[in-house]
Amino acid sequence: MNKLGSASEDPHRGQPVLTAGRSVNEAEAAMILIHGRGATAGSILQLAAELDRPEFAFVAPQAAQNAWYPYSFLAPVEQNEPNLSSALRLVGTIVDDVLGADIPRERLMLLGFSQGACLTLEFTARNAGRYGGVVGLTGGLIGPDETPRNYKGQLEGTPVFIGTSDPDPHVPISRVEETASVLERMGARVNTRVYPGLPHTINEDELKQVRSIMDQVLSGSANDRAAP
Repeated sequence: MNKLGSASEDPHRGQPVLTAGRSVNEAEAAMILIHGRGATAGSILQLAAELDRPEFAFVAPQAAQNAWYPYSFLAPVEQNEPNLSSALRLVGTIVDDVLGADIPRERLMLLGFSQGACLTLEFTARNAGRYGGVVGLTGGLIGPDETPRNYKGQLEGTPVFIGTSDPDPHVPISRVEETASVLERMGARVNTRVYPGLPHTINEDELKQVRSIMDQVLSGSANDRAAP
């Protein structure tokens, strides 16, 4: 039995998925929001109002017992199983559902905070493609130092924003830098911002960076509609 107290091999299966904004069937673009440890889908879904882009559908899955995996993201990967694999499957299922609603990958964004940022960035690296945008707010790729980063596929110019505090009690700046380097090698356009002394939270400049990517996505969707 793992630390989350579940004997299931797929502990996040069947967890609630909350939504805000437009329905995915009517939206011009979509964003999947992934909450941090101890938080909820409802709490991160509050960002939808702050981001203030009514053309978007916002989708937020809920982790079992409010955590995507039990130990630090720097722990050996096997210690965080089966929860980590279950979390990655859940995100993949939601991505497939959004794409199945005729929102192309180029108009799909993924955003996570803290543990959710780690999950978001790891999912992106393992499932490379051209996304509308990827946002990791205080997080990095999962696994201990010296983890092989032999991910397959290319991110094809996907805009990636990574914001972090320095120092942060949970996320070493070295892991943020490694994550940015790996995603750049995979073809992402990475913008990393370090905020000295920032508490473990989300600041207004980070939200500004997210809105900018959202506007790029919406501009692209407008161009798609205008094309002959």
